[in-house]
Amino acid sequence: MVVPTQFKTGWLVCQSQVLSSLNIADTAKTRRQGLIGQSEIETPLFIDSCRWIHTFGVKCTLDVAYLDEQLQVIKVQKIKPRRVGLPVLKAKHVLEAGAGTFENWGLVIGHTLEARLT
Repeated sequence: MVVPTQFKTGWLVCQSQVLSSLNIADTAKTRRQGLIGQSEIETPLFIDSCRWIHTFGVKCTLDVAYLDEQLQVIKVQKIKPRRVGLPVLKAKHVLEAGAGTFENWGLVIGHTLEARLT
């Protein structure tokens, strides 16, 4: 039996508005596991200390936002399963969510996010 990854949890906030609950990957183990094996993304994942991602083992298309040190969105893209994103050298963190989520939130380059731990 596979034990599910235990992420820290919190809230994703943008412009004083709560966008979503949030899983936070801030250890080597949780960053490595990420969203592997998931076919539906119910809760977005904030990956600390990250400049690039891959979607090998992820079963759905992702919205991916690359964030700088101040958690400002510097790049947004959709990535299909079994792909490797190019590293974003100025990124310090990555936010992953199910495809279409960022459009629903109105999230664009230049927005500054906040990850509040619960």
